[in-house]
Amino acid sequence: MRDTASRPATTRLEIAAMETSDWPDVRRIYEEGIATGRATFETAAPEWEAWDGSHRRECRFVARRAGRVVGWIALSAVSRRHVYRGVAEVSVYVAEEARGSGVGRALFERLIPETEAAGIWTVQAGVQAENEASLALHEAVGFRRVGVREAFGQDAAGVWRDVVLLERRSETVGR
Repeated sequence: MRDTASRPATTRLEIAAMETSDWPDVRRIYEEGIATGRATFETAAPEWEAWDGSHRRECRFVARRAGRVVGWIALSAVSRRHVYRGVAEVSVYVAEEARGSGVGRALFERLIPETEAAGIWTVQAGVQAENEASLALHEAVGFRRVGVREAFGQDAAGVWRDVVLLERRSETVGR
């Protein structure tokens, strides 16, 4: 776990809808996550068109501190089938310099009511078992562990990694 004592607080943190012009910063932060080897099995960030096409249009947010993007959160559909229209998968990434300072929680606090306004009743996440900070964040904002997918993917070094499946069910949508 990283020492977060010297990290800036979430004071003056702005959460705003992600714009196309935010992509260079979003991509930079995504690449920082890729470099950890614990955030994703991807080895390179996609181009904007591919990323944009694979994420839902609503519920995309960035966190800015002093005008600089320091985190982002977005949803992907889990299926095109109508019966799963209210289920989405979340991705959340925080810039290296802002990790441990509350950015991830602030992004989720903005996202969750927006998902419910969009009719989403389940937000799911798959987190590598070694990513303790991400697991703790998801659980702190109301996700629960629903299982472990053993040896679900290989990291860049070819090591098979387990993925913890988490979900957050809305208390107001779909019940």
